Amino acid sequence: MRDQFLRFLQAMTSSARDLAPILLVIAVFQLLVLQQPIPDLGRILVGALFVVLGLTLFIRGLEMALFPLGEGMAYDFARKGSLPWLLLFAFALGFGTTVAEPALIAVAGEAAKVAAVGGSIVDTAASRDDYATGLRYTVALSVGFAIVIGVLRIIRGWPIQYLIIGGYLGVVAMTAFAPPEIIGIAYDSGGVTTSTITVPLVTALGVGLASSIEGRNPMVDGFGLIAFASLTPMIFVMGYGMVY
Repeated sequence: MRDQFLRFLQAMTSSARDLAPILLVIAVFQLLVLQQPIPDLGRILVGALFVVLGLTLFIRGLEMALFPLGEGMAYDFARKGSLPWLLLFAFALGFGTTVAEPALIAVAGEAAKVAAVGGSIVDTAASRDDYATGLRYTVALSVGFAIVIGVLRIIRGWPIQYLIIGGYLGVVAMTAFAPPEIIGIAYDSGGVTTSTITVPLVTALGVGLASSIEGRNPMVDGFGLIAFASLTPMIFVMGYGMVY
């Protein structure tokens, strides 16, 4: 019990050290550049403590649950030798984690508000909800598809650079035809999908799968799934804008 408590304190110290540069930058610009006192200093310090605590618990949760779970399931599916089930699991993992991604939910909601104000959709609650939901599910489908491609790459040993280059050529081509209002949202969607929930599980899946397949190097073949997960949403969302 004492050892666990000490490890938790060490993790909190590490989280505080990671957060310190951000707080230092804010303090320097607030006090030296703007030359104004920091407003609600006590509230900010309490909030920073909560951030440190939350970050510590989040990282500890990844180490205890998400990473072992993703790696273990990838290993079990590879040992089972059923490619269709493995691909279905990869798609479901990518889709499910992306739908639940808090950053994507926030961006989709904001995009719906802007679309309503700009006249792209009717300015009603139902219309905004439909737009945001459609955007979220489009991104989730694209990430599911991306993880399937990434898993096939690991299994078949395809060079990652050709897939990435081809994908970005597709992004550039679709940018020329997509409505201007959707392009920025599409590019941002590629970034927000690779956040707190998606990255740990997808990374664990890739490393676990590469570790369980003979002839694959986890360092070389286990990573790269996140690149696909950030690439395909741009193509799918621009397609969504063209259709919508």
